[in-house]
Amino acid sequence: MLKINDSITLSWLGHASFKLKAGERIVYIDPWKVKKGEGADLILITHSHFDHLSPDDVRHVQKKDTVIVTTKDSASNLKGDVRTIKPGDKITVGDIEIETMPAYNIGKSYHPKVNGWVGFIVTISGKRIYHAGDTDAIPEMKKLSVDIALLPVGGTYTMTAEEAAEIANEFKPVSAIPMHWGTIVGSKADAERFKKLFKGETNILQPE
Repeated sequence: MLKINDSITLSWLGHASFKLKAGERIVYIDPWKVKKGEGADLILITHSHFDHLSPDDVRHVQKKDTVIVTTKDSASNLKGDVRTIKPGDKITVGDIEIETMPAYNIGKSYHPKVNGWVGFIVTISGKRIYHAGDTDAIPEMKKLSVDIALLPVGGTYTMTAEEAAEIANEFKPVSAIPMHWGTIVGSKADAERFKKLFKGETNILQPE
């Protein structure tokens, strides 16, 4: 768990799954293989691949009033208060501001740009936290202004550690957390390589 400030903590649940707590508010991003789940106020889902969209895991943490924000293709697999977004959208849930970024591959076909899959920028308690989703290093990232960046480093389906560090050094988050390693592809060595190459602060978290 990473303590971001007096009111915000961030937990890595493995792969691309995170839990963000800000005061009494609980946000899950891409919940998958959730070992234990506190009830979510907000669930964000980047795209419809099984390791990001898991209806069973959503049910583990979903309450009657949970808001789910996701892409159109993912929404059809979910029930409840589901709100659909596309890249470039902005939506507010309570006092949590959410912006969507494109997330896609360049030169490989796993995550086509045409699918409209996303990363999220979550602004909560004065901090901007970027979850990149499954993506390569794309030109749109160069304009980012965020405090914390959660970036895939495992390669194959996403950018490599080297590519992630290079783009992060361009948009300069205050700190970064490597993700998308240790389960399907990638290893801690990828996270360590990212840490060596990124010029800002890197926090390599252990799954909770």
